[in-house]
Amino acid sequence: MGEIKRRASSTGPQLACYDDFPQELLDVAARDLWRHLPGPSLFTLPGRNPHPLFVTVLLHGNETTGWSAVQELLRNHQGRELPRRLMVFVGNIEAAKANVRTLDTQTDYNRTWPGTRYPEAPEATLMRHVLELVASERPFASVDIHNNTGNNPHYGCVNHLNERFFHLARLFSRTVVYFTRPVGVQSAAIGKICPAVTVECGVPDSQPATEHAAQFLNAALSLDHFPDHPLPDGDLDLLQTAVILRVPPDASFTYDGGDADFRLSHDIDRLNFSELEAGTKLGRLGGNLDRRLAVIPGADFDADTDSYIEYVDGDIRLAQSAIPAMLTRDPRAVRLDCLGYLMHRIDRSGRRIEDE
Repeated sequence: MGEIKRRASSTGPQLACYDDFPQELLDVAARDLWRHLPGPSLFTLPGRNPHPLFVTVLLHGNETTGWSAVQELLRNHQGRELPRRLMVFVGNIEAAKANVRTLDTQTDYNRTWPGTRYPEAPEATLMRHVLELVASERPFASVDIHNNTGNNPHYGCVNHLNERFFHLARLFSRTVVYFTRPVGVQSAAIGKICPAVTVECGVPDSQPATEHAAQFLNAALSLDHFPDHPLPDGDLDLLQTAVILRVPPDASFTYDGGDADFRLSHDIDRLNFSELEAGTKLGRLGGNLDRRLAVIPGADFDADTDSYIEYVDGDIRLAQSAIPAMLTRDPRAVRLDCLGYLMHRIDRSGRRIEDE
């Protein structure tokens, strides 16, 4: 395997760069990559078109569909030239070994790209270096592949309301979420250089998800240029994150009815991507009934965070209609990231459709 001697700062994770992709890696599970790679690795593979597609996988160690999809893509192209150059960044190999999102000693690999709130973190040095290397190659487009917990459809996420971004996302799904927070994510950083999308592929270890992601990568890799015309309105279901729901770090929560500060509904993830009316119940308060979920603005506009959740006779309810995403029953995901998001439909200018 031809390693190129380019490294990130010695104070943080070391970046290994390669100009080929050995056959042996096509059958290595994400959890075993540590046996073959020294750490975060950037592969640059030749193709007919010189402007590469940039793909990131395993920014979260337990979100393995991206790695499996890259393996599937490259298996299908064995013995054939790729339609364009391909750059693949394989991220948190240490967390993949432990099958966790992020190790307790690390800062989240998808919160430390340029624009991060943690610019002094060692991981931020690594991501700046990766972005510099990729930008120097004038990428055609970028794809960041993720999984999530709970019951969610496959959908794309963009950080710019731009037709080229919409065309890229639509190759994966007609459901597209526009978001500007959290910051420090890959798609926001590379989106200043080329069209970029984050794709959410449901829960990990799903063969249909792997196949869907691999087909999408092949379509993006084969795309010669982005169409000049806008997508038809019926081809795009565009939503925007309004607020992020978090459980306070010192609060307890359960899903099984056991007493805690927040006694969340046992099937709360079944609400994801449903159009919910005001009054929809998310759970009940426990303890002294005095704790409150943290409701954080999820966009650059000034959301009235007090208008989203209400507490009625101990019930935790939606105070207005909304569409949730990524509501999760995974306690570790709640602690490391959030309970979920609330969204609204928007038009291509970013205006909330219900306001028209």
